[in-house]
Amino acid sequence: MTVELRLALQEQRAAELSERVSRLLGPFSGSERALDSGSGTGALAFALAAHVGEVVAVDLRAEYMEAGRERAPENVRFVEGDAMALPFEYGSFDIAGSLRVLHHVRRPELAVSELARVTRPGGRLLIVDQLGSVDPLRSMELDRFERLRDPSHTRLLPDADVRGFLEANDLVLLTFEVVRERVDLEQRLELAQVPEEDRVRIRGLAPGAFYDIELGWYVARKSGP
Repeated sequence: MTVELRLALQEQRAAELSERVSRLLGPFSGSERALDSGSGTGALAFALAAHVGEVVAVDLRAEYMEAGRERAPENVRFVEGDAMALPFEYGSFDIAGSLRVLHHVRRPELAVSELARVTRPGGRLLIVDQLGSVDPLRSMELDRFERLRDPSHTRLLPDADVRGFLEANDLVLLTFEVVRERVDLEQRLELAQVPEEDRVRIRGLAPGAFYDIELGWYVARKSGP
């Protein structure tokens, strides 16, 4: 059910994601090689596929990659790999990105440094993730709730942390946008396959049956020609 629901949400958001990717990362030559790190079932990879020559989608979860392969355009290839240790050489891609990945990985700074490493000098990076609060106490509350809702959650990063990771890798921020998104709590619980006996407690900690989150969209350029 989780994979099926994920694919249904991916389909609902596909047109909007494709439009935003085109606007933020374009213009394209059509021959670029692109990477979707932590791809899941391939939402970002599919959005990029219409604009570039080839997309490599990387994830560790076999069931997500299999579902993605069944629906992938011809120029999308799924490869098993870790976002914190990508199986590619330096400068392998013209464009590299991750969509809603950083708050799931144990070392988000490594995920960003790996994106930077495999991007060629002068190439572009896209990082999209739910933003944490600048208030540390508020961040602790949000992370506690998110971990209960989804055990794969690690930590929401505030904007300053993401910008710091970009600067640490000599990446020049070109564009930054914040997009508010309405969350359906029950849908999120279903996605994470939360047992029914745990849902009552999580509902009691939630901001509501529907609540808003902020997604940060970062487009950066790797220094070089």
